[in-house]
This record gives sequence, structure tokens and C-alpha cells, in this order.
Amino acid sequence: MPEDLNHHGFLFGGRMLQWVDEYAYIAASLDFPGCNLVTVALDHVEFRRSVLQGTVLRFLVQQARVGATSVQYSVNVFKAGEDDPQPIFSTGVTYVRVDDDGAKVALPHTT
Repeated sequence: MPEDLNHHGFLFGGRMLQWVDEYAYIAASLDFPGCNLVTVALDHVEFRRSVLQGTVLRFLVQQARVGATSVQYSVNVFKAGEDDPQPIFSTGVTYVRVDDDGAKVALPHTT
């Protein structure tokens, strides 16, 4: 959409980061329902190709690692409908579980 573009007419990188955080959070909240999760890191943010107005994107979010209090997801973004298996963007997003005071607490065990 036009409001998602930078002054060169390409997707604004900050908008991509927002979407990536939102989609990864959705995955985390489904994997750990009822937990208070906050973003603590985005790792190796890499924009590999530009995105023009009207491009439909496909987000692939996969759980990569679970620690005692944190969980990391790998996020790859592709241009929908393309046969190219190379993502246009990729990163890792890490969330930590916190209590009401913001202190780290253990994640529940999952099976």
C-alpha cells in the first residue's frame, strides 16, 4: 500500500520489521497461550530484495529454539506466487516471558 512505502517507492524497512514482529508474536502466543511475552531481539536483519507497491508477501514463521524463559522464531518473507525459494527478508525474533512486574519467568513446558 502507498502508506507502506519509503520516499523511493519501495517498502519501508520499518514496516517490514513491524509485520515480522507481529507475525512472530502470533506464533509465540499460539505456542505459549496465556503467557506475557515481550520482544527482546531481532537477529541479523537482512533485506535481500526490494519490494514494490502491490506486492503480496508470504510470511513463514517457525519456532527455532526454546530456552528456560525465552523462545526464538525464524522468520522468512517471500513474494507470494513466485517460484523463487529465496526469501526477500529474514531474521530471528526472540521473546521472553515476563511477569506483571516485568521480571523474567519460566516458560511452561510444551510437548
